[in-house]
Amino acid sequence: MRLALYQPDQPQNTGTILRLGACMGVDVHIIEPCGFPFSVKALRRAAMDYVDHVNITRHVDFEAFEAWREADGGRLALLSTKASTPYCDALYSKDDILLLGQESAGVPEAVHATADMRLIIPMQPQLRSLNVAISAAMVLGEALRQTRR
Repeated sequence: MRLALYQPDQPQNTGTILRLGACMGVDVHIIEPCGFPFSVKALRRAAMDYVDHVNITRHVDFEAFEAWREADGGRLALLSTKASTPYCDALYSKDDILLLGQESAGVPEAVHATADMRLIIPMQPQLRSLNVAISAAMVLGEALRQTRR
Protein backbone atom coordinates (compact mmCIF):
# COMPACT_ATOMS: atom_id res chain seq x y z
CA MET A 1 0.00 0.00 0.00
CA ARG A 2 1.33 3.45 -0.91
CA LEU A 3 0.08 7.02 -0.70
CA ALA A 4 0.65 9.49 -3.53
CA LEU A 5 0.09 13.25 -3.43
CA TYR A 6 -0.63 15.02 -6.70
CA GLN A 7 1.04 18.44 -6.73
CA PRO A 8 0.35 19.19 -3.07
CA ASP A 9 -0.05 22.87 -2.27
CA GLN A 10 -0.28 22.87 1.55
CA PRO A 11 2.95 21.97 3.37
CA GLN A 12 1.08 21.34 6.64
CA ASN A 13 -1.12 18.68 5.04
CA THR A 14 1.86 17.14 3.26
CA GLY A 15 3.72 16.97 6.57
CA THR A 16 0.74 15.35 8.27
CA ILE A 17 0.47 12.76 5.48
CA LEU A 18 4.19 12.03 5.76
CA ARG A 19 3.69 11.46 9.48
CA LEU A 20 0.76 9.15 8.67
CA GLY A 21 2.96 7.22 6.25
CA ALA A 22 5.69 6.87 8.87
CA CYS A 23 3.32 5.64 11.57
CA MET A 24 1.54 3.18 9.29
CA GLY A 25 4.66 1.94 7.49
CA VAL A 26 3.45 3.22 4.12
CA ASP A 27 5.64 4.86 1.48
CA VAL A 28 4.61 8.31 0.26
CA HIS A 29 5.07 9.50 -3.33
CA ILE A 30 5.10 13.22 -4.10
CA ILE A 31 4.11 14.15 -7.65
CA GLU A 32 5.58 17.56 -8.41
CA PRO A 33 5.50 20.41 -8.89
CA CYS A 34 4.48 21.29 -5.35
CA GLY A 35 2.87 24.57 -4.45
CA PHE A 36 5.63 25.21 -1.90
CA PRO A 37 9.39 24.62 -1.75
CA PHE A 38 9.62 20.89 -1.02
CA SER A 39 12.36 19.92 1.38
CA VAL A 40 12.59 17.76 4.46
CA LYS A 41 13.59 20.87 6.40
CA ALA A 42 10.46 22.76 5.25
CA LEU A 43 8.21 19.82 6.22
CA ARG A 44 9.82 19.13 9.58
CA ARG A 45 7.45 21.53 11.38
CA ALA A 46 4.34 19.52 10.45
CA ALA A 47 5.90 16.08 10.23
CA MET A 48 8.35 16.64 13.12
CA ASP A 49 10.96 13.89 13.40
CA TYR A 50 8.57 11.42 11.74
CA VAL A 51 9.85 12.55 8.35
CA ASP A 52 13.01 10.58 9.13
CA HIS A 53 10.91 7.38 9.32
CA VAL A 54 9.00 7.47 6.04
CA ASN A 55 10.15 6.48 2.58
CA ILE A 56 9.51 9.43 0.28
CA THR A 57 9.75 9.17 -3.49
CA ARG A 58 9.58 12.33 -5.57
CA HIS A 59 8.39 12.33 -9.17
CA VAL A 60 9.14 15.39 -11.31
CA ASP A 61 5.65 15.25 -12.85
CA PHE A 62 2.67 12.95 -13.38
CA GLU A 63 4.23 11.37 -16.48
CA ALA A 64 7.26 10.29 -14.45
CA PHE A 65 4.94 8.92 -11.75
CA GLU A 66 3.00 6.97 -14.39
CA ALA A 67 6.22 5.53 -15.81
CA TRP A 68 7.20 4.38 -12.32
CA ARG A 69 3.70 2.96 -11.73
CA GLU A 70 3.77 1.04 -15.01
CA ALA A 71 7.05 -0.59 -14.00
CA ASP A 72 5.76 -1.21 -10.46
CA GLY A 73 2.38 -2.60 -11.51
CA GLY A 74 0.44 -0.91 -8.72
CA ARG A 75 -3.25 -0.17 -9.14
CA LEU A 76 -4.17 3.52 -8.84
CA ALA A 77 -7.05 4.37 -6.50
CA LEU A 78 -8.01 8.05 -6.78
CA LEU A 79 -9.83 9.72 -3.90
CA SER A 80 -12.22 12.19 -5.48
CA THR A 81 -15.37 14.12 -4.72
CA LYS A 82 -16.37 13.31 -8.33
CA ALA A 83 -16.27 9.54 -7.77
CA SER A 84 -19.28 7.31 -7.19
CA THR A 85 -17.80 4.27 -5.40
CA PRO A 86 -17.70 4.69 -1.61
CA TYR A 87 -14.24 3.92 -0.27
CA CYS A 88 -15.62 1.30 2.15
CA ASP A 89 -17.12 -0.64 -0.79
CA ALA A 90 -13.79 -1.00 -2.60
CA LEU A 91 -11.68 -4.15 -2.42
CA TYR A 92 -8.07 -3.15 -1.86
CA SER A 93 -4.85 -4.93 -2.77
CA LYS A 94 -1.47 -4.68 -1.01
CA ASP A 95 0.04 -3.08 -4.14
CA ASP A 96 -2.54 -0.28 -4.41
CA ILE A 97 -1.53 3.37 -4.59
CA LEU A 98 -3.98 5.79 -2.97
CA LEU A 99 -3.80 9.06 -4.91
CA LEU A 100 -4.85 12.33 -3.30
CA GLY A 101 -5.32 15.47 -5.38
CA GLN A 102 -4.31 19.04 -4.73
CA GLU A 103 -6.06 20.58 -1.76
CA SER A 104 -7.20 23.53 -3.88
CA ALA A 105 -8.15 21.79 -7.15
CA GLY A 106 -8.08 17.98 -6.98
CA VAL A 107 -6.62 16.44 -10.14
CA PRO A 108 -7.16 17.26 -13.81
CA GLU A 109 -9.48 15.08 -15.89
CA ALA A 110 -6.50 13.44 -17.64
CA VAL A 111 -5.26 12.17 -14.26
CA HIS A 112 -8.80 11.12 -13.32
CA ALA A 113 -8.93 9.03 -16.47
CA THR A 114 -5.79 7.04 -15.56
CA ALA A 115 -7.19 5.81 -12.23
CA ASP A 116 -8.11 2.16 -11.92
CA MET A 117 -10.56 3.00 -9.12
CA ARG A 118 -12.24 6.29 -8.21
CA LEU A 119 -13.34 6.46 -4.60
CA ILE A 120 -15.45 8.89 -2.63
CA ILE A 121 -15.92 9.45 1.08
CA PRO A 122 -19.70 9.79 1.50
CA MET A 123 -20.57 13.01 3.34
CA GLN A 124 -23.47 15.30 4.01
CA PRO A 125 -24.66 16.58 0.62
CA GLN A 126 -24.38 20.28 1.46
CA LEU A 127 -20.68 19.98 2.34
CA ARG A 128 -17.83 20.01 -0.19
CA SER A 129 -14.93 17.96 1.13
CA LEU A 130 -12.78 16.86 4.03
CA ASN A 131 -9.20 17.90 4.68
CA VAL A 132 -6.88 15.86 2.45
CA ALA A 133 -4.90 14.46 5.40
CA ILE A 134 -8.09 13.31 7.15
CA SER A 135 -9.25 11.73 3.90
CA ALA A 136 -5.91 9.95 3.52
CA ALA A 137 -6.14 8.55 7.06
CA MET A 138 -9.71 7.32 6.61
CA VAL A 139 -9.13 5.53 3.32
CA LEU A 140 -5.69 4.22 4.25
CA GLY A 141 -7.16 2.81 7.46
CA GLU A 142 -9.78 0.84 5.53
CA ALA A 143 -7.25 -0.31 2.92
CA LEU A 144 -4.84 -1.53 5.60
CA ARG A 145 -7.66 -3.22 7.51
CA GLN A 146 -8.44 -5.24 4.40
CA THR A 147 -4.87 -6.05 3.37
CA ARG A 148 -3.00 -6.63 6.65
CA ARG A 149 -4.78 -9.73 7.90
